[in-house]
Amino acid sequence: MIRVVVVLSCIFMLQGCVYKLVTVPVKVAYKTTKGVVKGTAAVVGAVIPDGDDDEDDQKKDKKD
Repeated sequence: MIRVVVVLSCIFMLQGCVYKLVTVPVKVAYKTTKGVVKGTAAVVGAVIPDGDDDEDDQKKDKKD
């Protein structure tokens, strides 16, 4: 009986530690991936123009 109480109390006291062990690596991986994706998108956008300027020119021609 005492062992059950000790185990349950340890589980409740260590919940914060387990939460940190799980969430911190996930947050780091998310931020790293987010930065890599943004950098890749910027490089691809610089290398391969998507033609947004052409669309803007066509809209200006229609207004005139």
